Amino acid sequence: MRARPGKAAIFEQFAVDDIRYMFGNPGTVEQGFLDAGENAATDYVLALHESVAVGMADGYARAAQRPALVQLHSGVGLGNGIGMLYQALRGHSPLVVLVGEAGVRYDAMDAQMAADLVGMAEPVTKYATRVVDPSSVLRVLRRAIKIAMTPPRGPAVVVLPADVLDQVTTEPALPTPLPATRTAPEPALTAQAAHLLLGGAEPLILMGDGVAASGAQEELRAVAEMLGAPVWGVNSSEVNFDTTHPLYAGQLGHMFGTDSERVVATADRVLIVGTYVFPEVFPSLHSPFRDDARIVHVDLDTYEIAKNFPVDLGLAADPQLTLAGIRAELERRRPHRAATAPPASTADGRPAAPAAQDPVLDGFVRRLAERAPDDLVVFDEALTAGAPLARYLPPRTPGRFFQTRGGSLGVGIPGAMGVKLARPELPVVGFSGDGASMYTFQALWTAARHGLDAKFVVCNNGRYRLLDHNIEQYWRQLGMPPHAAPRAFDLSDPAIRFTELAAALGVAGRRVARTEDIDEAVAAMWAHPGPFLVDLVIE
Repeated sequence: MRARPGKAAIFEQFAVDDIRYMFGNPGTVEQGFLDAGENAATDYVLALHESVAVGMADGYARAAQRPALVQLHSGVGLGNGIGMLYQALRGHSPLVVLVGEAGVRYDAMDAQMAADLVGMAEPVTKYATRVVDPSSVLRVLRRAIKIAMTPPRGPAVVVLPADVLDQVTTEPALPTPLPATRTAPEPALTAQAAHLLLGGAEPLILMGDGVAASGAQEELRAVAEMLGAPVWGVNSSEVNFDTTHPLYAGQLGHMFGTDSERVVATADRVLIVGTYVFPEVFPSLHSPFRDDARIVHVDLDTYEIAKNFPVDLGLAADPQLTLAGIRAELERRRPHRAATAPPASTADGRPAAPAAQDPVLDGFVRRLAERAPDDLVVFDEALTAGAPLARYLPPRTPGRFFQTRGGSLGVGIPGAMGVKLARPELPVVGFSGDGASMYTFQALWTAARHGLDAKFVVCNNGRYRLLDHNIEQYWRQLGMPPHAAPRAFDLSDPAIRFTELAAALGVAGRRVARTEDIDEAVAAMWAHPGPFLVDLVIE
């Protein structure tokens, strides 16, 4: 067995696991292993802030369906990345996060930057540990990769003290074995599920990203059509169901439990697959389901099954295999029920009402869709400006649409960059709001540095518009008369000059403030080699 320092051995481990990128922001305590990896097969993708590094890794992991490697600097760097780590945890992104530390020998000193890094990481990760012996560095890294990639996936943190990495290890670098988790329930249970789902007058399906993770889109479509059940997205930020299908009903809200109550209140048969229920910030404290509703919940995440509300049958199993079994049982028991379109709805679960469209926003997205390649990938953090995306660029093809999840703002730009690194052959456009983009706008410098040919659109309304909508509902709930929103929601004074900021970071751009500007901007965006930003001024 060959002896070498742990700081060199870790790059051997990354190589045998085909980990191609490390997203990070360097610090002094990581200087030794970053120096050792200068000529390694794993490329270092430099970000100017830790949230950018984690956001890029999140997008990469989602698009590549592989572990993404992140390097953070001690307590201050970990602290800067915690918001995005929370997003990765709630979204089940398989990140492996290396956090540097001065050394085990300094534990008693309570020195500069000393912190309980494992304790900091535990609330926002699936697994967190610290290596204290050089003979276990690679073993612990393989464990972290395995845990991050095992459903329910999520971020794993490994704290690497510099003095441990400086010591010699003879551990071999071996490929990380990933356990097979594609389990199917026994036939009697799929038969029971089919029995519970049949016989009702108002079936309903609630779906989430566990569908995409298992590749169960076709099976879900077939089951929905056999039941004649409207399909609602819950924790759904990828293509789990074709949004142009007549049974696609929309997305539940992520703020108020009353919105979800309106959707599920009349359903007497409910299939929950690949998601937790429910995702709101202010959820209902009582069950929103009918007392006589029969509920089947399918997920590989056992924690989420019946977490808040009872179910009649919980199946801890792979969604694709389980839905295939339910489909076979439904085919055996009764003929296919014709799909009928549910009423049109908004993203928060309320019936859609006619609304005036912003001509610049609507016209730009329509023209973008007309000029876009067929294999376009969209990363959507447009939030309140997202309706035209759903209209002109509807999510239909798995792997071609990603949406923000977890509640952390700022993932739109770095997330699109991560997707582009994972799928360099595909055109990628990331949409973000003006407020959200400023959380991670410096990510554009990384796009310019690494020549990432991704495009970015900032939907610029000069406000945290989502807060305007939320406070209006808050006023209604408290019986308060409408009035001016807090000045804290306003971003217009002074106006942010996004194209100038982008140019300072090495990225070309166009400002679109009139419908007459649209054609030239779309043409320039597609013609420009490398990253390009559009500042889309909307109401």
